[in-house]
Amino acid sequence: NELNISMTATETITSNERVLGADPLVKYVPAKGEKGSDSYIPEKVGGVGEEDIFTLVMPYIRSAREGVIRLGEILTTYGTYEMNAIAFQDENEIWWLESIGGHHFMAKRVPDDCYVVMPNQLGIDSFDLEDAMGEQKEHICSADLPEFIKKHHLDLSLDGKLNPRHTFGSHSDFDHAYNTPRAWIIQKFFNPKTSKWTGCNPDYTAVSDDIPWCRVPERKITVEDVKYALSNHFQGTPYDPYAHYGDSSVRGAFRPIGINRNNVVALVQIRPYMPDEIKVVEWIALGSNVFNTFVPFYTNITTTPEYMNNASKTVDTHNFYWASRLIGALADAHFTSCIAHIEHYQTAVQSKNHELINKFDSLFLSKPLSGKDAMEFCEKANEEIAAMLEEETDTALSNVLYTASCNMKNSYSRSDA
Repeated sequence: NELNISMTATETITSNERVLGADPLVKYVPAKGEKGSDSYIPEKVGGVGEEDIFTLVMPYIRSAREGVIRLGEILTTYGTYEMNAIAFQDENEIWWLESIGGHHFMAKRVPDDCYVVMPNQLGIDSFDLEDAMGEQKEHICSADLPEFIKKHHLDLSLDGKLNPRHTFGSHSDFDHAYNTPRAWIIQKFFNPKTSKWTGCNPDYTAVSDDIPWCRVPERKITVEDVKYALSNHFQGTPYDPYAHYGDSSVRGAFRPIGINRNNVVALVQIRPYMPDEIKVVEWIALGSNVFNTFVPFYTNITTTPEYMNNASKTVDTHNFYWASRLIGALADAHFTSCIAHIEHYQTAVQSKNHELINKFDSLFLSKPLSGKDAMEFCEKANEEIAAMLEEETDTALSNVLYTASCNMKNSYSRSDA
């Protein structure tokens, strides 16, 4: 928002039957029958959900903590029709909130030196109820959460230490194919030496239910690292659907992170070393993450470049979304012969991204602007970034299309005779 506060808004997560029975989701039920008749049943208003949360929260908060408090009040008052997890970020703190049933929630401050990986399942694995009911330094939750847990016998711990993942979360075969493998592969990437991930007696496998909620990485994490992680398709493992090695029976066994139906990935980078007017850069990629590329835009704007905002139902190569979709569909079908084009495209765009951001940062710092002038500066910078992106994307699409065309199954030339 205009105060450089961000939220993820949102990630669908899982729960279990005990929680949903104790605090059912608040689902909309349409009216039945004719209004005014004896058999008429009025509609039952539903709770808030993914489509509502951003609008109900972002215009009203001045910090990540305020985001937790406001959304928590909304969930408690109106309920929700789905389970969601939301991260709130300002330049000082990151908080992670998870809804619990229809009207409850918990939120935990992410340690400053940690990252969190949470793949579509409730994931907080420790929670200090005493702090949440008292100072709320690092934990916030529904005011009645301790009573709710006790009344419905939800705590499954044997030692009295609450594990929210056991208490409120899921433990299913679906998780082991869809969720936990993604946490496993990302933590394997960021902490390759901290734990043993493969071989005999690994600390964690792709189906482990105890992969930590947060971890200290072995080195600082870059924008490129985040993009690589969110594009992962289990490369380097037997589960890679594109692999030409290993046991073919396990290829594609798990849901990749970089998948065909990725639509958008966004990284909000809040830079405390920059003036407020250019403090935030939002990195965006559209289409399947394996084949797309990140592009950064300043957020202090009222308009976005045409190349980014003109998507319609009609396929159009003059639009970043459709160009990215076409590149992905062609390269996926001819992965081995096209992946070099993709890597060149991603490296070229990302290098020029940094070059342009460095350029515009320096220009701004040499002559600081404010108000409308700063906004116009950011919009002009974004236009130049989008123009570079379109040129590089057109080149990549041409290269991939040519290679895919040469590899069509009906290829034939006279020299083949």
